[in-house]
Amino acid sequence: MTSAAEHYASLVDAYNAQLARVGPGAPDRWGAMAAGFRLNPRRELEANTAAVAALIEPGDVVIDVGGGAGRISLPVALRCRELINVEPSAGMREQFDASAAEAGITNARCVAEPWPAAGLGLQADVVMLANVTYFVPDIVPFVQALRAAARRRVIIGVWSIPPPNHAASLFELLHGEPQARVPSYRELLPVLWELGLLPDVTVLPDPFRRAGERPPTREAAIEFAITRGSAEGVSGAAGVVAAHFDELYAGGPDGFVPKWTPPTREMLITWTER
Repeated sequence: MTSAAEHYASLVDAYNAQLARVGPGAPDRWGAMAAGFRLNPRRELEANTAAVAALIEPGDVVIDVGGGAGRISLPVALRCRELINVEPSAGMREQFDASAAEAGITNARCVAEPWPAAGLGLQADVVMLANVTYFVPDIVPFVQALRAAARRRVIIGVWSIPPPNHAASLFELLHGEPQARVPSYRELLPVLWELGLLPDVTVLPDPFRRAGERPPTREAAIEFAITRGSAEGVSGAAGVVAAHFDELYAGGPDGFVPKWTPPTREMLITWTER
């Protein structure tokens, strides 16, 4: 009988295999998109980010696993004692450091490691992460490392339809095959249950918004669709996007808005330790 963890790994492996087959991406794919993940840390918080911040106490040390450019972790840094972003992407770390400096945040730092950050012995009151578990084949040791590092709480954010699959219809248009699905909450929760955890699950109110997803020109929109469809190496991809442009985009005063993102809600999965 296949365990929940084995099923989880099979989905990640199939997604990675398909992505490698249809064409290699940039060496630091996340770094290439890093500027689009950066937001003002001192903004008025969206409801979803505020829900995370409400679980943080002023004296906390917080680890953000794969915190990227600090979209969530830098606002949290303003509400805790110390914030540690464990982020392997150099491009993301560059944006994180620049955003922190611009906002005058001095209690946040990066660790240039993938998780688990073996041998570093990182500990925190709260360990949080968002949009990371979709890409983790060895989910059990990954979660065990989260638990080992957390003195009080673990917080995991996922979307009901994961962002890697938001452009599934676009992917199929450009590649002629369905996109492989990454694990979602449907696969993550059974893994946690197998580990003896009964986490709280909250469906958050805000819809999905991706920073930088409004290309200002038709040409930029075509290039953006090729990137989101993982079709950089597909001959004729620009022509396909151009031919289907009105199906893929709606025009607006702030640029072209993609139509391919499905309705989805963010889910906060959290439990206390010790």
